[in-house]
Amino acid sequence: MVSGVPPDAFSATGQLWGSPLYRWPAHEEEGYAWWASRLARAFSLYDETRIDHFRAFAGYWSVDATEETAMNGSWRQGPGLALFVALSQRLGRVPIMAEDLGVITQDVVALREAIGAPGMVVLQFAWGGGPHNVHLPHMHYENCFCYPGTHDNETSVGWFKGSANATDKARPASAYIQQYLESDGSDIAWDFIRAAFQSVAKTSIVMMQDVMRLDNSARMNTPGLAAGNWAWRVGDSGVWERLEEEAGALRREAHASGRLARGKRLGHV
Repeated sequence: MVSGVPPDAFSATGQLWGSPLYRWPAHEEEGYAWWASRLARAFSLYDETRIDHFRAFAGYWSVDATEETAMNGSWRQGPGLALFVALSQRLGRVPIMAEDLGVITQDVVALREAIGAPGMVVLQFAWGGGPHNVHLPHMHYENCFCYPGTHDNETSVGWFKGSANATDKARPASAYIQQYLESDGSDIAWDFIRAAFQSVAKTSIVMMQDVMRLDNSARMNTPGLAAGNWAWRVGDSGVWERLEEEAGALRREAHASGRLARGKRLGHV
């Protein structure tokens, strides 16, 4: 059996990662020593460490290794709170941020809240499901990180162009975005940056591609594809002069929203 996730907003066939599943009973017998060692190293490097696919600690998707996609699988119970109790006993403070995206059930929310870890909200996910969508700015909560989009998303410009040029069924989302943000959509990347900074979320993180207003040719990663990812680079032809101008704008937005503070290092596990 191998790891993956069922179909979600990132992929219609799910994501088949193909890595073998952890033997959680064996980790439990060892007092989760391997996890403590791995996280201790991360904590020595970063102020906070993001745990990718946090939901697997509550329940994870198991797929037969012969499958070609992640569509056919089953949920299995993860280690739950016991893992984090053991980590706290070994390490003391456990400064993690939970990437709680995808298929999120109440047990995942309960686990994150039990350990006090901040979650994530992503503005690109906010515009479907009505006014109570948890990713909408007025639904945000303080103990979370707000992103316009993550490394797994399209750039905000590329995403909005796709939304605005999509089928009639998708067009109301584009209209809702413009109404909600009081914007004509002509500078959507910075509309999203401004909304992220003004969120009550304790931390806002923006992608450099959005700061530079780039389209999907600058996309960092496409989940479910094994090739062509993580190749984008900032470049050098006139870029630094441009970024100097954008840095001033970022500072003004950060100041206006009360976000000028000591910088933190964020790791990724």
